[in-house]
Amino acid sequence: MKTASLRSPVLLGLSFLALVSLPFWAPDEYKIHLATLIAAYWILIGGLNLAVGYTGLLSIGHVGLFAIGAYAFAILAGTHGVDPYVALVAAGAVGGLCGLLLGLPSLRLPGFYFAMATMAFGMIVGELSLVFDGLTGGGAGIAVPGFPAPFDKPAGVFWLVLSLAVIVTGMTWNVARLMWGRSLIALRDSEVAAAAVGIPFYRSKLAVYAFSGVTAGVGGAVFASLQSYITPETFVFDLGMFFFICIIIGGRGSILGPLMGTIVLTALPEVAAPLAKLGQFFYGIVLLLVVLLVPEGIGSVFHLLRKQPPKTKHVVKPELELLTVALRGGPAR
Repeated sequence: MKTASLRSPVLLGLSFLALVSLPFWAPDEYKIHLATLIAAYWILIGGLNLAVGYTGLLSIGHVGLFAIGAYAFAILAGTHGVDPYVALVAAGAVGGLCGLLLGLPSLRLPGFYFAMATMAFGMIVGELSLVFDGLTGGGAGIAVPGFPAPFDKPAGVFWLVLSLAVIVTGMTWNVARLMWGRSLIALRDSEVAAAAVGIPFYRSKLAVYAFSGVTAGVGGAVFASLQSYITPETFVFDLGMFFFICIIIGGRGSILGPLMGTIVLTALPEVAAPLAKLGQFFYGIVLLLVVLLVPEGIGSVFHLLRKQPPKTKHVVKPELELLTVALRGGPAR
């Protein structure tokens, strides 16, 4: 029992050490870049997971908030020369503000119509990035500066983005394990029942969606810095669907599942690089297999593996002779 209780912290610690030391044992810089990209995506998906996986909001246009964070960082740090760390914080604040403004009217809509509203928002952001070419560079795009030393090398960028991803993971895990997480799941399962026990469903949804906007803005900022140059074509609708599918494949109401979904779907094009034309085919196959074999998501597999083996049952045999005597009212022999 004690060994089993220590197993999870030990595995978690070893995994964290392996991640932190990745730049020392990765075979080349491209693998470090790929790991950094996964961490940048997870910054957004970690916050979006609270909205989609825990609260049940069908937000498929988060790529718009992702683009806003990226352009905010590029304009502030690149065009106006603002300190990159200040620009990073500002990108998160702008993303949170836009998420709040988007959520105020759209969260009053039913599920399907809310999804359509977020999709329209993502498309509108793409069109605005073309129209305001004085700020965004239009179709030609805009250069994005990097971070100063010690985060100016691939290893340094990886450690910076990984640190942000760990912070987002810790925040979302803390929310999910407390009463807040239970109230969000109650909202996802039945708004009527949640309202009946006093959960403020609109305010809770708005807070979660604004938080997901903050993580989208921060994720967009580090993604833009990683790319070093962004255009409107960088933030296509398929990228928004990618974020959403990572959560669906990983499993709702879990943090480990969507994280594994992000890793698998981001690394899949690299594994299938020789068959690049079939990239969408492999995405479809993975989604189909998960839906058919593990409909609760990849995270459910890890939960099953973590379950302890059944304990040996101790069968208690009743003393039938004594029970019979007692019922008859006679003395026990």
